[in-house]
Amino acid sequence: MSIEIQKGITSQWDLLAHKALQGELLTQEEAFEILNSPDDELLSLLQATYKVRKHYYGNKVKLNMIINAKSGLCPEDCGYCSQSIVSTAPIQKYTLLDKDTLIAGAREAMNRKAGTYCIVASGRGATDREIDQVVEAIKEIKEEMPLKICCCLGIISEDKAQRLAEVGVERYNHNLNTSAKHHSSITSTHTYDDRVSTVEKVKAAGMSPCSGAIIGMGETHEDIYDIAVQLRQLDADSIPVNFLHAIPGTPLEGLKELEPRFCLKVLALFRFINPSKEIRISGGREVNLRSLQPLGLYAANSIFVGDYLTTAGQEMTDDHKMIEDMGFEIELCAL
Repeated sequence: MSIEIQKGITSQWDLLAHKALQGELLTQEEAFEILNSPDDELLSLLQATYKVRKHYYGNKVKLNMIINAKSGLCPEDCGYCSQSIVSTAPIQKYTLLDKDTLIAGAREAMNRKAGTYCIVASGRGATDREIDQVVEAIKEIKEEMPLKICCCLGIISEDKAQRLAEVGVERYNHNLNTSAKHHSSITSTHTYDDRVSTVEKVKAAGMSPCSGAIIGMGETHEDIYDIAVQLRQLDADSIPVNFLHAIPGTPLEGLKELEPRFCLKVLALFRFINPSKEIRISGGREVNLRSLQPLGLYAANSIFVGDYLTTAGQEMTDDHKMIEDMGFEIELCAL
């Protein structure tokens, strides 16, 4: 790659950062250069990535907390998921948590300094009764706490999306997970277009779309580039970047963990392609990034605190210390 001689541009990665800040889309060739870059250039790559991250988010880190509001009992066959009908993983299975438990979860999110509380339920999509339960809990949470609420309740209809928006749900998550080409290798019980349609309905209802990817499911570098670009085209405001935690009992059991250095390159790519968006290091960061987790903050401006759906996360205090030690600052809820 030729180096453009401009002020502040001293490497090929600085040139890509400049392109990202100008709103230009990286080419597939440039994306492959990032993903295939030598490890001895990793710090230079992260330094350039940080310029983009800092431009939009300074040194702030957004914290999010998940509550597994309904576990297991899912008729879908997603290969990565311990809650799917094809999984034999020994997980807890229960119907939707009651209102008081959901509200208690919101208080715990405040305790963990999370600005966004994510109510996640397994299944293809929420029933009318489940929407009623979630709505009632959200009404009380909104009266008591300054949290932003994100719901992840599967495929959703226009009227259900509207109901959530009307009670103040700011965000709805529905991940694309992988590229359109690779999607059928991961699940057969719904289509890639089903997922895109849900995100579009969320946007139409006035909620902020949250949609991301899972890396490490046997996809190619081309798939990684494609999903990053597809999320850019979808204009997702928040992009969770998950790294597969291959849970025993799931169809993807046995896939090797990713190299931490490669995970950092993936995060850099997502930042360059979606420069102004919230990039969140999500599920699997502890087992894939391992001791290099702190470096991920040079690309990402958001993480989950606490446990995930059926797997344990890092201790809350360790997350807080990691952010402080790196010279970053937790973005607190507005009181």
